[in-house]
Amino acid sequence: MALRRLLALVGAGLLLSSTACGGASEEGGGDDGSSSPGSTAPSPDTAARAAELLADMSLEEKVGQLFVATVSGTQAQDNADLIETYHPGGLIYFPENLSDPEQVATLSNGLQDLAADSGAGIPLFLGIDQEQGMVARLPFGARFPDAMAIGATRDPQAAATLAGTTAAELSALGINLDYAPVADVNVNAANPVIGVRSFGSDPELVATMVPAQAEAFEEAGVVPVVKHFPGHGDTDVDSHTGLPVVDKTREEWERVDLPPFRQAVEAGVDMIMTAHVVMPAIDGSGEPSTLSPEVIDGVLRGELGYDGVVTTDALNMEGVRQTHDDGEIAVRAVLAGADQLLMPPDLATAHAAVLAAVEEGRIDRERLDASVRRVLELKLERGLFDAAPADPDHARDTVGSAEHRQAAQEVADRSVTLLRNEGDVLPLAEGARVHVTGAGAQEISAALEELGRTVTGSAGEADVVVVGTQGARGDAEQQAMVESAGSSGTPVVVVAQGTPYDIVAIAEPDGYLATYSSVEVSRTAAARVLTGEVNPSGRLPVDIPGTDLGLGDGLTY
Repeated sequence: MALRRLLALVGAGLLLSSTACGGASEEGGGDDGSSSPGSTAPSPDTAARAAELLADMSLEEKVGQLFVATVSGTQAQDNADLIETYHPGGLIYFPENLSDPEQVATLSNGLQDLAADSGAGIPLFLGIDQEQGMVARLPFGARFPDAMAIGATRDPQAAATLAGTTAAELSALGINLDYAPVADVNVNAANPVIGVRSFGSDPELVATMVPAQAEAFEEAGVVPVVKHFPGHGDTDVDSHTGLPVVDKTREEWERVDLPPFRQAVEAGVDMIMTAHVVMPAIDGSGEPSTLSPEVIDGVLRGELGYDGVVTTDALNMEGVRQTHDDGEIAVRAVLAGADQLLMPPDLATAHAAVLAAVEEGRIDRERLDASVRRVLELKLERGLFDAAPADPDHARDTVGSAEHRQAAQEVADRSVTLLRNEGDVLPLAEGARVHVTGAGAQEISAALEELGRTVTGSAGEADVVVVGTQGARGDAEQQAMVESAGSSGTPVVVVAQGTPYDIVAIAEPDGYLATYSSVEVSRTAAARVLTGEVNPSGRLPVDIPGTDLGLGDGLTY
């Protein structure tokens, strides 16, 4: 579905049809300088333009294109020295850089102006982690629920709606790259870093959602980054703080973790991010995949045939800093096959190390040119060289618009999954008195009152107690809260706002809803389902170990 049609449906409140969004657009392609999202091969015109640009670049400018650094401050001039010295290929925003839509649009314009006036004048990838849900760096704008909630809708159009709406807001801000979607298959209930960021535990479901979301980003001119290859969904260590080992057979990896990435490659996605995980079945060296030629050049490029841009995950994460110094890490990532080096902890050290490795012949100049060429071709394909400046007034009117908020609410409504309803405690009767406590109590209470229910100050006054949880599986205090709520005999309904795995660790409630997200629209959606304003239609996108609940389960009224 073309993005203009998608956004028209968003505006009309008619999103979420059952039509799946395919991996390749029916539009685009040909010899007009553009290519379809279904292929990473550049058009002849793009390839020729990239070759001309590459021929005019100095060695230092080429090395610079490999790096993506963090933005400093809230004004473009705060980054002038960095851009002039290192000519980075991109910059990445964090909340401290972002105050309001007009400021961000102005900042983006200023950064691109500095890049245009520096060195070879190559425009910047201006990126952000805006997966939505728990990983959303913009402190404003429409907030969609996490990917697991999208998986619960079972509708690829929901993934496309999230991406198309997000891309419209990012584009208005001058942001042209998003480090999303997550292609990890979350089969480990104890995963501390992926969880609800994954579409689910079913490889086929995830493999359907990832290209749908990536295509919608691409159609809007925002580069999607599919992550984290070769898979971070079966880990119990957070690669921000340690180095996870994915100890499974090659056959099991191909069956569980590979399908979403294979589908992304076949769909010709713009960029793929590596994971800081060790996978002995592919590489027995003990090196994280980010530094592994066997993983990147061997499997991703050689076996899967991917020729798009490969970026590392952030190089300031401990998962990649266990065995080498920061300069050597940057060099080894390039030697492994990476084209972009994200967030080195010391840009000067990393840049100098890669430059020296090229000058000494450790990194072949043809190898360097191959990476720079991929980066330039992608910038050309996504229109960065011809992009108009962001309009601050348009950014103000677009970001967080009523249409975008409504789109997010409709997706959230579709995702809520009812897993327990003993004695038909739900939906709450007209005039029911409800006590709400725990995670999200304020937002859920406000939504219930708007829907005509009376919210009481204590459980003793209530007909039903609603307890919000978020990560109760590992939180004894939350488990005790649920148990205490039911001690008086009043029916208890749990609203789980993180992963649905909480159900294994709490006293059996009378009702149990999974929203897979703690954003406001998910809490409002929970209230709408509690009252019957919305009939629950979400279905479990994961198996829940220790229970008889599995993929596809879900009750309705």
